[in-house]
Amino acid sequence: MKKPSSKKPPKTPVHAIKPPLARQVRIIGGAWKRTPLAVLECEGLRPTPDRVRETLFNWLNHLLDGNWTTVRCLDLFAGTGALGFEAASRGVLEVTMIEHNTPAARQLEATKAKLDAGQVRILRSDAATWLGKASTEAGRYDLIFLDPPYQQGWLEKVLPLCQSLLAEHGLLYLEAEFALAEDALPDWLSGWQLLRADKAGIVFYHLLKRQVTSA
Repeated sequence: MKKPSSKKPPKTPVHAIKPPLARQVRIIGGAWKRTPLAVLECEGLRPTPDRVRETLFNWLNHLLDGNWTTVRCLDLFAGTGALGFEAASRGVLEVTMIEHNTPAARQLEATKAKLDAGQVRILRSDAATWLGKASTEAGRYDLIFLDPPYQQGWLEKVLPLCQSLLAEHGLLYLEAEFALAEDALPDWLSGWQLLRADKAGIVFYHLLKRQVTSA
């Protein structure tokens, strides 16, 4: 009877073991088109999908008549910066990103440096806290991105605080885990008008503006 071999199977060289691919999203338009943005494993971090951003920026390009160069943008809950860097890629005047998570904020800084994005300002802060202190920013922003973590009641807390920061004819993007219907808006959407709405998978996304009150 043949004895079993005592030789151990050859080890796989360390350099031949491929590390798991990092999650990424890509900027889809403008000067930095196709630039990858890292997606860190952080609780609540959920970058806006490519398909949604493509539709959103088509809406915005139409409503802004392609005039991005005068737009001041606020990206609350910036996360990967997919929305803010997308806007900067298209030539907006400035983007202020608010992000509370320290590793995510550091990643935003690294991306800003990589892109040499001088028009981008990154602030590490809780969105509600920052908004509560941002009275001097009144009317400053022409475009606000609001894409908070789901199931935490952020929209109800934050949306009313955005009204004073938005310019008179400004636009606000809102992403949620539920749809908003123009004829049945919740109380916390008082003072807002729904312009556009769509759905991609489990993502419901909307474009709003401040409601004009008659004299």
